[in-house]
Amino acid sequence: MTEHAAPAAAGAGHVRVRFAPSPSGDLHVGNIRTALYDWAFARHTGGTFVLRIEDTDKTRVTQEYIASALDTLRWLSLDWDEGPDVGGPYAPYQQSERMASYAEWAQRFLDTGHAYYCYCTQQELAERREAARARTGGGPSGYDGHCRHLTPEQVAAYQAEGRQPVIRFRMPDGSTTFTDLVRGEVTFDHAHVPDFVIVRGDGSPLYTLAVAVDDVLMKITHVVRGEDLLSSTPRQIAVYRAMGVPAGEFPAFAHLPYVLGKDGQRLSKRNGVVSVNWYRHEGFLAEAICNYLALLGWSPGENRESFTLAEMAAEFDLGRVNKNSAQFDVAKLEAINGDKIRALDPADFAARITPFLQRARLVADPATEPEARMINAGAPLIQERISRLTEAVGMLSFLLTDGAGFRVDPDDAARVLTPDAAPVLKAAESALAEVTPWTAEAIKDALHQALVEGLGLKPRQAFAPVRVAVTGRRVSPPLYESIELLGRERTLVRMARALTATA
Repeated sequence: MTEHAAPAAAGAGHVRVRFAPSPSGDLHVGNIRTALYDWAFARHTGGTFVLRIEDTDKTRVTQEYIASALDTLRWLSLDWDEGPDVGGPYAPYQQSERMASYAEWAQRFLDTGHAYYCYCTQQELAERREAARARTGGGPSGYDGHCRHLTPEQVAAYQAEGRQPVIRFRMPDGSTTFTDLVRGEVTFDHAHVPDFVIVRGDGSPLYTLAVAVDDVLMKITHVVRGEDLLSSTPRQIAVYRAMGVPAGEFPAFAHLPYVLGKDGQRLSKRNGVVSVNWYRHEGFLAEAICNYLALLGWSPGENRESFTLAEMAAEFDLGRVNKNSAQFDVAKLEAINGDKIRALDPADFAARITPFLQRARLVADPATEPEARMINAGAPLIQERISRLTEAVGMLSFLLTDGAGFRVDPDDAARVLTPDAAPVLKAAESALAEVTPWTAEAIKDALHQALVEGLGLKPRQAFAPVRVAVTGRRVSPPLYESIELLGRERTLVRMARALTATA
């Protein structure tokens, strides 16, 4: 028998789509790409975005990871309409709080013959699989149905041994065909979909039971998820049918392409950084991460690569999601991040870099009024020059440290503050001591006259020693504006210190 799952839900009624992570660590870029597409589809259609936490495996999923997942989604502005912290008509939204529902449905499946108790031990399963491979000379085989038709005597014997059975779902003969909104028509022969466990021996439900039951009870209309879960679809459809759901009311499926590393393999810790929180910690904007991940499998058309979440939602269409895998490129993400940084309002940019300056202990938390003024004054000098917020630390540290706290980069000092630089520093110090008023324009004129005209130096030779002396680095914000913000007193102290170092 071939069972067809019609995608009737795809074009009918109010859209309800869910993101259902099982947080056993930080959410990774593949998780977030899925959440982003779920969110955009719900917003585009005027539907409902549901956040459901799949935490039945308490050995891996902790409250700390759940809290981190919610914080990450909020930071990315992927707001949800129903979920653990906001409630909704189908609460609770944490699977650990829905165990009674899974137990009820498992018992119904046992009562109707859609499921049965399986007493096989792991060792017996392994031995029979090995024997099957030896007989066929093929690859791994699935469950062989050993407990499908146990006699009462066999059951009694197993129970007498004290075995704790699992519950297996009885996969019907035939095949399942469904229309995937990304991949088109897909067919699975049930010969390759063996009976699967829905409840462990300790009574806890497995994903294959909980996900299908919840999607039905929460009236999910579309399941948008990664390609790695494609093979679980016939199992879910079989559970829907056992629950009595008509085919026309099944959720429509859309399986997203893999996200690959630069080596062409699925993105993992082995071939790249996968944690979204790592990128957050390293100064990537939420806007940039969402923008870039959106492009890993979808495009708004017209060769556009820069857009806001609202613009994405306005254009998003599952029919335009690519079937082919996408490659994650940190360099491309960084380029988009730089563009997003430059597009920020100056006050917003100053606010975004402040936590990184606090983390580096350059300013207090909260920043004092003088510190805030200095950040606001220095931020415009670097906004066009950085591609990560973390770079603000190195670029602005010279403005936010005094006395012994100021450090010159040793490598830059070795290359620039040599004995040959002493005449340049002395001439610059003398010129700066006489500058009035203390403005970037006046500072520029004084240094140009003293070093370029007075000493006959080329600008690079003239200003590199001054830059390293006052900012501590060869790469810094614009020199004259930096000196103006630093102030006369601190500038002259640093010039004198640099002169001493060249002796």
